[in-house]
Amino acid sequence: KRQTEKEDRLEWRKGKVNPFSSSIRARLRPKAMPMNLVHDVDGLPRIILTEPTGSSAEVLLYGGQVVSWKNERREELLFMSSKANWKPPRAIRGGIPICFPQFGNLGSLEQHGFARNRMWSLDSDPSPLPPANNQSSVDLILKSTEEDLKIWPRCFELRLRVTLSAGRLTLIPRVRNMDNKTFSFMFTLCNYFSVSDISEVRVEGLETLDYFDNLNNRQRFTEQADAITFDGEFERVYLSTPTKIAIIDHEKKRTFELWKDGMPDAVVWNPWDKKAKALQDLGDEDYQSMLCVDSAVIETPIILKPFEEWKGRQEISTVSSSYCSGQLDPRKVLYGFH
Repeated sequence: KRQTEKEDRLEWRKGKVNPFSSSIRARLRPKAMPMNLVHDVDGLPRIILTEPTGSSAEVLLYGGQVVSWKNERREELLFMSSKANWKPPRAIRGGIPICFPQFGNLGSLEQHGFARNRMWSLDSDPSPLPPANNQSSVDLILKSTEEDLKIWPRCFELRLRVTLSAGRLTLIPRVRNMDNKTFSFMFTLCNYFSVSDISEVRVEGLETLDYFDNLNNRQRFTEQADAITFDGEFERVYLSTPTKIAIIDHEKKRTFELWKDGMPDAVVWNPWDKKAKALQDLGDEDYQSMLCVDSAVIETPIILKPFEEWKGRQEISTVSSSYCSGQLDPRKVLYGFH
């Protein structure tokens, strides 16, 4: 502080800065909201983010996983399974799990890779945050361990910034190659959205796109429907998707806007009744109130040369609306027109 004041005085003598106005500017500079680190009943360290309008988010160090996002009315926006397993090393079904360095069984590793089953750390050396008022952030990091190197011999650093602001949740993942050789990876943010009734939900923004149908041996098809609706098990990987996708919940009169960058694919999944009963960590009726629409890199894995870094970005926001089928202006949701 003394050094800053001295520099201000020097600048003032040069006729550049008034030290009084400089100190006022410093006091008025936007400050990020605080975060709170607690240990829950399961013993898992949990970061609680809050912002002035009353919304909140909860992030576990285990898996670097967002497990809750509530709006200013304290309504939960993310789905969490009624039978979720909260004990490591099991994955937690719900919230926003992270799939790295593989998606599904598309590789030699365990299902969806190992990032969601590891204990992350608070990042002691995060990138500087841009000035932002009334937002709350946490920076997490996962580094390759000796255990990881045995099953995936690549040295990496995976960082995640989670930022909460009024009506918006932002996730910024970054992967850096710390090795002396090139490697490739897949990456997915699995967004479990809480919906009123899956039969009353539609997804817009994926029309006319090619997709891999995981229920048909990953065969490639082209989407023919005007919007995606659900009346049975659904598991598709849509390719070369737009930056914005809309998830419209008619009954709750709520639209989720999913904006993404650096993650060209999108996974849409609902297990429906038979699959739900077959999954041990999902309640038999849970499928009715959930929908996964994921930001993903699957078809063309990211290739990183030594010490290169990949960066993605995802923003989820909600629009309180009375949209009925046919009344939504897709341009407004998909391209952000106001």
